[in-house]
Amino acid sequence: MNDSPGWASPGSAPSGGQDSGASGTPRPAGPAAEQGTGATWSSEQPPPGQWSAPSGQSVPPPPPAPGWGGGHPHGAWGRPPAAKPGVIPLRPLGVGEILDGAVSTLRAHWRTVLGITITVSVITQIANILVERYALPEPPAVNPNPTPSEAIDQSIESLQYSLTSLGPALFITLIGTLFTTALLTIVVSRSVLGRPVTLTDAWHEARPRLPQLLGLTLLLPLMSAGIMAVGLFPGLLLGNGSGVLLTMLGGIAAVVVILWLVIRFALASPALMLERQGVIPSLRRSAKLVRGTWWRVFGILLLTMALLFVLSLIIIVPFVVIALMADSNGFGDLLNGSDPQFGWAYLIITGIGSVIASAITYPISAGVTALLYIDQRIRREALDLELARAAGVSGYGSEPPGGSDASGS
Repeated sequence: MNDSPGWASPGSAPSGGQDSGASGTPRPAGPAAEQGTGATWSSEQPPPGQWSAPSGQSVPPPPPAPGWGGGHPHGAWGRPPAAKPGVIPLRPLGVGEILDGAVSTLRAHWRTVLGITITVSVITQIANILVERYALPEPPAVNPNPTPSEAIDQSIESLQYSLTSLGPALFITLIGTLFTTALLTIVVSRSVLGRPVTLTDAWHEARPRLPQLLGLTLLLPLMSAGIMAVGLFPGLLLGNGSGVLLTMLGGIAAVVVILWLVIRFALASPALMLERQGVIPSLRRSAKLVRGTWWRVFGILLLTMALLFVLSLIIIVPFVVIALMADSNGFGDLLNGSDPQFGWAYLIITGIGSVIASAITYPISAGVTALLYIDQRIRREALDLELARAAGVSGYGSEPPGGSDASGS
């Protein structure tokens, strides 16, 4: 397996199984290099005073502490500040720098990013509205004074209706996320190198990887569903009082295992897109990069999800209030405790709010994942040297044999 592939710069040929040693990347020496983990810096750093920023760009001083992970910023022991050809400095990143890099990518390439996210969001929202309006069955009738047996039947019918309604929406959202992840990962990789990127460029680079990314996107939910089924099945099989307790314990254990796997494979998508590997090698690659830093990756992703959730609420809630005011019939049903029947006004207004929220949150989420992948490779494999050479930063490390850059182009 390609354990340490080089940086696959957009526009370069596929890695084809080359490892980083073959790409000419200076490797750290000593015990850290033999272990393959814990190597925060490459042993082959240039002498002080030889790093230079790209022409016309100043290099700001590093922050006093990089944040989570314990990486040491350049300049702490007389080292010069790291070069910054794009949206991030080429050194181990703190959580604030990862979030700032994702937002900076949105600002620097706003035409391309918004073109991707708005297009995908509008298509997915229209599909969701049409499915909800015409394809879903009518909600089951609710008896306000049911008998115990009728209450159980109503609960089962309500659960079936919810699952039936949720399925198409999840599938549409999954396909939309697939395209945004693929295209935005390419945009972020160009932003790190300080290169311009258009929507056409991103589509040209991402299109060959879409089948593999689709397989990865479908595999992870299926894996999670299988684990949950295994956890719940023994308790459901018993069906008595002890079965309920066993079902609860099995469900909790399944959730813990699923969460552990989700974080372990969180970097599989950028590994698949940027290293141009298959589905299974990308999963193994992510597991290797996350090994030993599970809690750090979990904390950064959890913080990102919390921030994006709050941001989404700030954007969507005003649209929901306006939609409820515009659709008085649905609002009256909601106040009466019955199942609300919202009209076109409500669906269109809330759809606009969802499009605006997605256009902002999608690129930040994809940017954090891609930059977290890059940060892990900088910490473990001295990817900063390859990125600096690919960005054309002069005097940054030694040149690879033959004078070719690390991108393989």
